[in-house]
Amino acid sequence: MAKAPAVEVEAGGRAVRISSPDRVIYEATDQTPEVTKLMVAEYFASVDDGLMRALRERPTALERWTSGVRPGMKLATGPQDKDADAFYQKRVPKGAPDFLETVEITFPSGRTAEEICPTEIAVPVWCAHMGTLTFHPWPVRRADVDRPDELRLDLDPQPGTTFADSVRVAGVAKELLEELGLVGYPKTSGNRGVHVFVRIEPRWEFVDVRHAAIAFGRALAARDDQVTVEWWKEERGERIFVDFNQNNRDRTMASAYSLRPLPGAPVSTPLSWAELAETKDPKELNLFTVPERLADTGDAWAGIDEVAYSLQPLLDLWEEQGAVELNFPPDYPKMPGEPPRVQPSKKVASHWDEDGNRVEP
Repeated sequence: MAKAPAVEVEAGGRAVRISSPDRVIYEATDQTPEVTKLMVAEYFASVDDGLMRALRERPTALERWTSGVRPGMKLATGPQDKDADAFYQKRVPKGAPDFLETVEITFPSGRTAEEICPTEIAVPVWCAHMGTLTFHPWPVRRADVDRPDELRLDLDPQPGTTFADSVRVAGVAKELLEELGLVGYPKTSGNRGVHVFVRIEPRWEFVDVRHAAIAFGRALAARDDQVTVEWWKEERGERIFVDFNQNNRDRTMASAYSLRPLPGAPVSTPLSWAELAETKDPKELNLFTVPERLADTGDAWAGIDEVAYSLQPLLDLWEEQGAVELNFPPDYPKMPGEPPRVQPSKKVASHWDEDGNRVEP
C-alpha cells in the first residue's frame, strides 16, 4: 500500500506539516475508534487553550511513541532499555522548525541541555508529527528555571486500590489544602491516579518544594489511613502513595490535556472538584470527548494563574514534623540527611553505612 502523502494542520495561524498522517497510533477498542497520527495532531490543535496554559514558557520533555501504542510495547526509562518502543526526548529533536523556542535547563548531574519551550500551539502540533503523545513540562518557567512555580501532588494508587480510592483521597487533600490557605487544581492522570497542582510564588528552590510535598503527604497520611509516603514499595500496602519525589529537579508529570499511551487514547483532564467527585471512569475522558468538553465548558484550570500562593505554610509544617528527610530517586546523588538507600527487607542481618553500602557485622 502506498504511503499517504503528508498533510498540513492549521495551528494558531501556522500550517504544520504532518507526515504519515494515516499511521494508526491507537487501535480501536470496544468504546473508541482507531486513532491516526493526523488525529493526534488535530487533537492538540483543538485543545489549544488548555494545553498551552499547561505548557507555555515551560521546559518540556516529549514522550514519543513513534510506532504507535500496542499491547506489550515498552517505554524506555534508562540506558538499559535499548529495545524499548518509545522514549523520552529531553533535548530538542533534529529538524525542529524555526518557530520552536528553547531554554537551557540543568539536570541533577550538573549537565545542561537545550529543551523545548512551547510558546504557541504549533509547537505541540509539530511534536505530534514527531510521534509525541505526552508532554512533560517542568514546574518552572523560562524566566527562572531554578525556582518552581508549581507544587505538584501526585496521588498514585498502589496495587489493590482503584481510581475511586484516588478520587476519595483527593477530596481529603482538597480539605487539607484549604486549611493551609491553598487552592489546588485537580486533573485525572489518564489512568487510575489523580494529580493536584498548586500555583506557588517562584521564590523557593526544588528541594524546598519537595519538602513541602513531603510535609503535605505526611499530614494527609495522618488524617487518612489509606494514604502513605513510604518510598519503598514493599511498605506502601494497598494505599494511595503521595509521590513527593515528583517535585525534584528534572522530575515531571504528564501535562494537562496530554494523551496517555493506553488503549482508547485517554487524556489527563483538568476537572473542577465537583466534576472529579462525580467521575467514575477516567477512560471516558479521551481524544474523542475532551475537545467537545473544552469547547462547551472551557478549561477547568482557567483560573490557575490568577493567584500564586506562598509555600511557607507547608514549609512551617515540614519543620513542625521534625524536618526528617526521605529517600531521593536512585539516579540522584546522595543528598544531605537522606536515609540509606536500602530496602527495609534487605537490612536484616547486615549493617549499612550512611551511603547505603553494606558493612558486615
